[in-house]
Amino acid sequence: MTRLNHPAHELLERLDGFRVDIDAGRERADIVLSNGQFNIISMHQREQLRLVFEALDEDERVRVIVLRAEGEHFSSGGDIKGFLEASPEHVSKLAWNIAAPARCSKPVIAANRGFCFGVGFEISLACDFRIVTDTTYYALPEQKLGQIPGSGGSARLQKMVGITRTKDIVMRSRRIPGQQAYDWGVATECVPDAELEAATDRLVDELRAFSPIAQRTAKKLLNDTEDSPLSIAIELEGHCYSRLRSSDDFREGVEAFHGKRKPQFRGS
Repeated sequence: MTRLNHPAHELLERLDGFRVDIDAGRERADIVLSNGQFNIISMHQREQLRLVFEALDEDERVRVIVLRAEGEHFSSGGDIKGFLEASPEHVSKLAWNIAAPARCSKPVIAANRGFCFGVGFEISLACDFRIVTDTTYYALPEQKLGQIPGSGGSARLQKMVGITRTKDIVMRSRRIPGQQAYDWGVATECVPDAELEAATDRLVDELRAFSPIAQRTAKKLLNDTEDSPLSIAIELEGHCYSRLRSSDDFREGVEAFHGKRKPQFRGS
């Protein structure tokens, strides 16, 4: 495990069911699920994942975060028994913990192969980019347990694909293959399974080439205006654009464009 700095560092001393790899040379951090064949996500792990995203958000070595898994399956979901054992207060924090990738100011990529069910799907939906393969299946199977998704899954999915398709997935506990997820706009890219790592690497390197401050601004603006009326979204976009005009990166981008050279962004 890579050493992480966070005010609640004692909770990160022993990660539950995952590890963190930081490649400072590539400005990349990988959060790797590693909990057996199906990478079941425990209740405690959800809180740790939130803390890790918060720590990586403040880590100057990291530009892009990748959420991936060992083995054939990203995650078959949560520890079902843990739901009955958890306190109401703990359960009330589930959605906040799983929304950590969305709150993170840096780009977050989910690399999804095999089963991506329940909370595994929900935390992937909270990421900025989802790369799937011909082995991927997305599902929210909580109806089979007499429950509904509880960590933002149905809400995020409805924003992406509409109420009809979301009801089809949630109320019937349907499994959606990777290609269909891509066709519906849930996944960013669909590749052969053997190419998942290469596709992830390409996206990481592509994102690293952009201005960090421009990317942070774009991510927050898009997240904040998703539910806004068009007039408000345009107004906020204008304010963000105006603020970036005074950035060092914008000046560098303009000068590089006119100089026909590659820009060297600094993130200020």
